[in-house]
Amino acid sequence: MKRGANIIWGVLLIGGGVLLLLQNLGYLESVSNYLWTFLFGVFGLSFLVGFALDRSRWWALIPGIILLSIGAVVGLSFNRSPLVETLSGPIVLGGIALAFWAVYAVRREFWWAIIPAGTLTTLAVVAGIAARSEAMDTGGIFFLGLAVTFGLVFLLTRMQWPLIPAAVLAVLGVFFIAGLSALINYLWPIALILAGAFLLFRVLRPR
Repeated sequence: MKRGANIIWGVLLIGGGVLLLLQNLGYLESVSNYLWTFLFGVFGLSFLVGFALDRSRWWALIPGIILLSIGAVVGLSFNRSPLVETLSGPIVLGGIALAFWAVYAVRREFWWAIIPAGTLTTLAVVAGIAARSEAMDTGGIFFLGLAVTFGLVFLLTRMQWPLIPAAVLAVLGVFFIAGLSALINYLWPIALILAGAFLLFRVLRPR
């Protein structure tokens, strides 16, 4: 397995170096726009092939999927697609999110991967909405997405602590969507006062 992966990497590195050298010498000017897309795609696939050959290399999923997403964006930009301005951010963020979802899918004990996966998925959605409508306030969507992320951590792991950030983020999201974000400036001090009063009550109450 390791010998086969080293052979593949060696061939890819030599091939990539030859292509870059030919481009710098001016022999690939007619296809230079597609060269970077090809290289990102090949190197991304090589990481995925490395994972397929050795499932213990779960980390290879992250650079593999990210490089493929970057290659897709580079291809769109060279083709001068009108979608590049609206989709480049969501594609890259969505690719990074997909990488962490894939890590959790193959290694269920890595529950921590859910947090960056959910956060980046939320950011991809927010970036897509913001690119289409700059006037729309995406703060509420961002907080609700994070709340759902921690809710998934609770549902998939049955740990109790994710419920606290999930509840707080959900309340913030509802306030932003309802247009009550200004009230947060007053809610935080009140919450701190109530929390302090509760702690003092527990300590000072008669036993």
